[in-house]
Amino acid sequence: MKAKSIKGKSTEEIKSAFQQSIIDGFKPTLAIVFLSIKQDIKAVCKIFDKEEIAIVGATTAGEFIDGEIEEGSIVVLLLDIHRDYFKLAFLETGESTSFKQAKKLGEIGKNTYSNPAFIIVSGWLTQDGENILEGITQGIGDDVSLFGGMAADDILFEGPIVFTNNTSSDKGLLALIIDEDKVEVNGIATCGWKAIGTTKIVTKSEGNVVYTIDDKPALDMILKYLGIEFDFESGKEIVSQLGAYYPLQLEREGSESVMRTAMFANRDDRSVIYSGNVPQGCKVKFSLPPDFDTVEKVVEECTELKIETQPEADALIMFSCKSRHFSFGVLMEEEINQVKNVWDAPMVGFFTYGEFGKSKTGKHEFHNNTCCLVALKEK
Repeated sequence: MKAKSIKGKSTEEIKSAFQQSIIDGFKPTLAIVFLSIKQDIKAVCKIFDKEEIAIVGATTAGEFIDGEIEEGSIVVLLLDIHRDYFKLAFLETGESTSFKQAKKLGEIGKNTYSNPAFIIVSGWLTQDGENILEGITQGIGDDVSLFGGMAADDILFEGPIVFTNNTSSDKGLLALIIDEDKVEVNGIATCGWKAIGTTKIVTKSEGNVVYTIDDKPALDMILKYLGIEFDFESGKEIVSQLGAYYPLQLEREGSESVMRTAMFANRDDRSVIYSGNVPQGCKVKFSLPPDFDTVEKVVEECTELKIETQPEADALIMFSCKSRHFSFGVLMEEEINQVKNVWDAPMVGFFTYGEFGKSKTGKHEFHNNTCCLVALKEK
């Protein structure tokens, strides 16, 4: 399988880059398209529709390609994968139907290939990350390769979009289903964050809303424990203060911790809203801001995946949390570069509002503040 990555700041630049990419006879059948919500989705899709190229697309909070971080742009991974080796499935969903539709997605995969793998992107379904994973695995079984990310919208929080040929939705659930008997699909969800302080208990929560930690108002506990100030008059400052620099780590016995990013705070009841479920009674720790050791940990786990599971890759796709970008700053490009160099294959990715994937010692889960890397290799 041959892969090429292209980028552009406009539809015209992508059209030009695409034409240049096929000048040597390259005939892609699949385009992975990640773009800013500011770009013209229909115009971009039209470029690939004309060539009968299947599209897997999502809006972003920043894009990256082969180690370079972009903003407001379009990045595309072109693959000449055999058309019999993959299938696209697009379903409309919502908070009341995400599990049901995800289960249907799993059943589609099960009925299409004897050994399917899933790369998924979802729309504005922040509270339903777990439901999506549970639905797909119930539809097909736990022993499945499943990775992906939630679409983003440049931190507008108004409606990220997923799209394919002639179809798009902010409530969409889109899957690239791959025949693993023909194409290897391996990946890892890794964060590298270090925990700090003592273990605490979430004493009252509902879904992704945490009311109390150790029987104290969640917001007061976090602000006091971390010694930071929070200006309630400053709109979305909670994202950069709590979410990016001090995510929660949900501790579990026998598996890696799962990260949860703070999205908003309620000044009245002092609760904190996270971008994933935080079960009542669960054990949590706060996290230290990242440093070079954090990057090294991520690269180490990706290298282990290469050595132990997939020594070569035709293409790479990365889903990385936008809060991770906030907190890493200049280290972000270093991480992307080093991960790309592990396999030295064409790579595209985007900054997400949540990630789907499996850690080294855990099951498939919905993550925040995490890097999810997927490697593809035709057999």
